[in-house]
Amino acid sequence: MKRTRDAASVTSLPQAPKVEADSRTRRYLISMSIRMVCFALTLFVTPYGWYTWVFAIAAAVLPYIAVVGANAGSDSTVTRAESPRQALDAQATVPDAEPVQPTVIRITEHGRNSES
Repeated sequence: MKRTRDAASVTSLPQAPKVEADSRTRRYLISMSIRMVCFALTLFVTPYGWYTWVFAIAAAVLPYIAVVGANAGSDSTVTRAESPRQALDAQATVPDAEPVQPTVIRITEHGRNSES
């Protein structure tokens, strides 16, 4: 008999933990690099104007965004409901007419008499 079973597709598997951690680290480092650039622009771009405030606010807010983005895992995999039933092509076993009794070995201890 031919058995059909839904095999897990390689593309439906989640990312490996190391790959996901590397991706989150990369996003964090990029966000913090942008923050350092904004901080430097806040200090060194003159004359000061409204854009100085934009750079300062970005430098203040980006650490929060970087940490939240780094801690949030990527949930890009679509989970689908799997049936708890499995199609098994096993043959039904016929029980023996007489159940076989297991061999029982009994060990007992007897006290010694101290009379010699």
